[in-house]
Amino acid sequence: MSPPNSPRVQAFFDEATNTVSYVVMDPNSKACAIVDSVLDFDYASGHTDTRSADAIVAYVKAHGLDVDWLLESHVHADHLSAAPYLQQQVGGKIGIGDQITVVQDTFGKVFNAGTEFQRDGSQFDRLFKEGDRFEIGGLSGRVMHTPGHTPACLTYVIEDAAFVGDTMFMPDFGTARCDFPGGSAENLYKSIQKILTLPDATRIFVGHDYKAPGREEFAWETTVAEQRALNVHVGAGKSIEDFVSMRNARDASLGMPRLIVPSIQVNMRAGKMPAPEDDGNVYLKVPVNRLGGPK
Repeated sequence: MSPPNSPRVQAFFDEATNTVSYVVMDPNSKACAIVDSVLDFDYASGHTDTRSADAIVAYVKAHGLDVDWLLESHVHADHLSAAPYLQQQVGGKIGIGDQITVVQDTFGKVFNAGTEFQRDGSQFDRLFKEGDRFEIGGLSGRVMHTPGHTPACLTYVIEDAAFVGDTMFMPDFGTARCDFPGGSAENLYKSIQKILTLPDATRIFVGHDYKAPGREEFAWETTVAEQRALNVHVGAGKSIEDFVSMRNARDASLGMPRLIVPSIQVNMRAGKMPAPEDDGNVYLKVPVNRLGGPK
């Protein structure tokens, strides 16, 4: 039986990017938060679409919800955030980890963003640090800084639910890559161990699912106990040495995510596009030989 203040969670799965977005609801009020939203993007045409975000908007409006927060677990490299669009449609404050400034500094240089691109996190409404607390109606949330995949990754612990972003996936799929600039397999292992100190029954909601071999359905909810016992990369007491060796070898075989170039440029700006150029149009840059080549 769930605790009386256990949040209600509605997932929205975007199969094009294997991303899971969440509406997290206070069971005793109309307050909610939206975690890791998706703006649809066709790379070949450069065309954006709001189908995924509109499904969330429709859900929020159909249930008469009040959006307190638009939470980002990190600067995603595999999809664009719809946070600004959702903010226009249903409100809410956009939050991310305060180490976003490290990511902005790194990728501001990669994309030669220029001095007009502020690297102080000011594009976001709230910069969270380890231990910060926030409310969703009567729900109490707290922030865990869980770097490794990126320097700015956060886990949002909301009562008995933890939203871990890309830190780890379902137990049969393991953990996130650590080879982006600022990533660290050692830090990821330590972050996961911190998450696994939460109570066994804590519900873990992952940011992606890629349907591990042998599994027929997509899945995104597990528990601390299941992760501790069964996670194929860190479960059953695997050592940091074994994890780092495995993770580094695995990452060396991976190509870059399909949408990394547009995603990072947009997401480091809190989901906003770069400013229009002199002709009134918006452009995204492709840095040549800066983000690794094919494996």
